[in-house]
Amino acid sequence: MTKRGGDPPRDACPASMPDAVNQFWEVVLAIKKLMMAVGFALTSTMALAQAPAGKVTVVTSFSKDVTDPIKKAFEKATPGVTLEVQNRNTNAGVKYLEETKANNQVDLFWASAPDAFEVLKGKKLLSAYKPKATGIPEKIGSYPINDPAGFYVGFAASGYGIMWNERYARANKLPEPKEWQDLAKPVFFDHVAIAAPSRSGTTHLTIETILQGEGWDKGWRTIKEMAGNFRAINERSFGVPEQVNSGQVGVGIVIDFFAFSAQASGFPVKFVYPSVTTVVPANVGIVTNGPNKVAAEAFVEFLLSPAGQEVLLEPGIRRLPVNPAVYAKAGADYPNPFTDPRFQKMIGFDVDKSEGRTAVVDTLFDQLISFQLDALKGVTKTLHEVEAALAKKPNPQAKTLLDEARTLIAAMPVSETQASSAELRGAFTGGKEKGARQAEVEAQWASFARDNYAKAKAKAEEALKAAK
Repeated sequence: MTKRGGDPPRDACPASMPDAVNQFWEVVLAIKKLMMAVGFALTSTMALAQAPAGKVTVVTSFSKDVTDPIKKAFEKATPGVTLEVQNRNTNAGVKYLEETKANNQVDLFWASAPDAFEVLKGKKLLSAYKPKATGIPEKIGSYPINDPAGFYVGFAASGYGIMWNERYARANKLPEPKEWQDLAKPVFFDHVAIAAPSRSGTTHLTIETILQGEGWDKGWRTIKEMAGNFRAINERSFGVPEQVNSGQVGVGIVIDFFAFSAQASGFPVKFVYPSVTTVVPANVGIVTNGPNKVAAEAFVEFLLSPAGQEVLLEPGIRRLPVNPAVYAKAGADYPNPFTDPRFQKMIGFDVDKSEGRTAVVDTLFDQLISFQLDALKGVTKTLHEVEAALAKKPNPQAKTLLDEARTLIAAMPVSETQASSAELRGAFTGGKEKGARQAEVEAQWASFARDNYAKAKAKAEEALKAAK
């Protein structure tokens, strides 16, 4: 029967229609499978493209004793990535990144001094990155572990103190030091070593910690009185523990892990945190426009992972992890800043103050101490002799002259306010060549030190004559 002028019924189909429908759905299914395959391929390709690979370059102030075990563990945990380590002291590393920023070939900056990272952050040489690692608290002691803006992160903590060789101490009848001022005592004359803060970021932090903890004038007095007993001022921070370990010198002003790793290696050394000290994080930051950002992020994640944190416990490293849970795998005698009450009493370190006057403090140390060490030691030795004479036979005149000599030595050419002033900071450009203003300032400070030490020496000699 037909409808509408001969149209077939709606339920009537040509014999070939079922085959056509099947072929249609087969085509649809084939297209869907193809699209899924393409999507999987694209996803796989994107995943491969984001997987870390190739070389990641790090500029660091850490010695090979620290970097080699971490490099080995990182490369094992991240197949296909090679860590290239360029060792430079902190200040030299900062300058290198500044000078090569137009054609940067560095992925990471890795060092102990937080104020160095503040300098790089201020110059826009670091990229912000938020790690995925968990279990790390906001603070260690009173100090934030990470930069609040995310431009660098803490991976280990360190404190500053005094390391000494027990065999050397017994042979030279040296008492155990406990405070910075102990190193100014006559018994320690010519037995103490330090690194120049202008060459070592960790020593700069030690000097800055004393200045912040004791105040500008009293802090510099303590530093100069200790310096009068220095045997050596080294160019690299790890030169100091090497001298103490070998017995070339008895006492060193160091960052804690130098002593801890030496103890683990069997050297007869001890370490103490003075009451005026602090604990701050050692950091890592991703350099702006680095050639391998993905691998750089992978290195940061490894350092903060349980595996990376556990490497810090190795005897040759002995750093303080920032993940509290990792201390469960450390020995009972391992310092734990999250539970040890000593760390809670340490001073709060002002990184902004330190960063703002870094060049001034380092230059003052060089011009007043490093470059005047012989003169400072000479007058200090005489003052020790005066004190010994007065201990046997008091003499008011000699005591007055001794006090006047010490006041001359302690005097500073600039106040704390001047040290942080924009005018004085502007004299230190940080470039390769010294500006005229910087050279003028340095000459003034050097002259100030020479004149004061000469006057102090004259008074000390007069005091010695009066005391005998």
